[in-house]
Amino acid sequence: MAIAIASDHAAFAMKAEIADWLRAEGHEVLDLGPANDGRVDYPDYGYKLAEAVADGRAERGIALCGSGIGISIAVNRHPRLRCALVSEPLSAQLCREHNDANAIALGARLIGIEQAKACITAFLTTGFAGDRHTGRVDKLTHPAFAKEPA
Repeated sequence: MAIAIASDHAAFAMKAEIADWLRAEGHEVLDLGPANDGRVDYPDYGYKLAEAVADGRAERGIALCGSGIGISIAVNRHPRLRCALVSEPLSAQLCREHNDANAIALGARLIGIEQAKACITAFLTTGFAGDRHTGRVDKLTHPAFAKEPA
């Protein structure tokens, strides 16, 4: 699977370790930066990741910053992205099953590398459940289809 990964300076070390691990697992990794741990702005890298997933260069995205919050907000500004901030595998699984998330965000200052890998594994190996969730996801993807509850 082609996976885009991006971070800010606070998550640079975790991003590098995850990218190496994903390659070792056989995935194609599109590392969108940064190239070192010098100070950068997370919105710039969240936008790069969102564009890579939206334009098809990657099937899924992994965004990292210190808390995961800022970069998840940045990624979700793109109308074709559904990025969930996760800190444990069940949330990573459910964001795929129920929300058809195409990106996740992780907080490098909040979870360790093994927990991050467990979240990523759940995210990459879980499919979208469809059925009753499809209409809800359509409302996220196509706000014009959202209707007021009856």
